[in-house]
Amino acid sequence: MSNEKSNEKQNLVLQATGLGKTYKEGELETKVFSDIDFQLKAGEKVAIVGASGSGKSTLLHLLAGLDTPTQGEVLLNGLSFSSESDVKRGKLRNQYMGFVYQFHHLFSELTALENVMMPLQIRRVSIKEAQKKAHQLLEKVGLANRAQHKPSELSGGERQRVAIARALITEPACILADEPTGNLDYASADQVFQLLVDLNTEFDTALLIVTHDLSLAAKMDRQVTLLDGHLVHN
Repeated sequence: MSNEKSNEKQNLVLQATGLGKTYKEGELETKVFSDIDFQLKAGEKVAIVGASGSGKSTLLHLLAGLDTPTQGEVLLNGLSFSSESDVKRGKLRNQYMGFVYQFHHLFSELTALENVMMPLQIRRVSIKEAQKKAHQLLEKVGLANRAQHKPSELSGGERQRVAIARALITEPACILADEPTGNLDYASADQVFQLLVDLNTEFDTALLIVTHDLSLAAKMDRQVTLLDGHLVHN
C-alpha cells in the first residue's frame, strides 16, 4: 500500500461499506436503502440531504450505531462498529463520537452544567475534572452564565448549544447531527450552525449533518444526496 493510500485510510473517521436497511413486519418488508458506501475524513464537514422520508435519519442512526444495518458494515476510527453489541457500541460512541439531535434530548432535571458533564461521568472521570471541562465548553458556546439553569429555563437555541457542548466534551473524532437547526427560528438556527462550524475548525472534529436546508448544506465541504435508496455524491 502506498503512503498516500495509507494516510487516507488513517484519516478516515467513519466508513460504511455496502450498508443497507430493511424493516420487516410479519410478511411485509420495506427496503429503505441498500449497498451504500460512505466515508468521513478527519476534520471534514459533510451534509446528507434528501427528500422527507428518503431515509436520511435512518442512515445517520446506522452510522452512529444507534441502529443496526440489515447488511454491510460501519467502521468507527478503523474499528468494527455496526457488528458489535449494544454495550460495545455505546463504549465506542462515548470514546469517538458526539451526537446532536433535532430535539436536544437534555435531561430536564439536570442543570446545563450537569447535562454537559454526563458523558465524562459515564467514563467515570472525577466530578471535579468533569465540572471544569463542562464549564470551559459552556463558555465556548456562550452559556457560561447559564450553567446552573435547567433546560426549561433556556431558549431553544440555548438548549441546542448545551447539547453541542455535551457532544464535544469527550473530544470526539466526529460529531453527527440530525437536523440540528430544524426546530429553531432563523436567527437561532444560523447561530447554532455557525457554532458547529467554528468548533469543527477549532477542535478538528469531523462534522456530519442531516439537513433539509439546502442553503445550510451548501456551506459544508461537500454534500451527498439520498435519492431512491442510493447515495449520490454531489
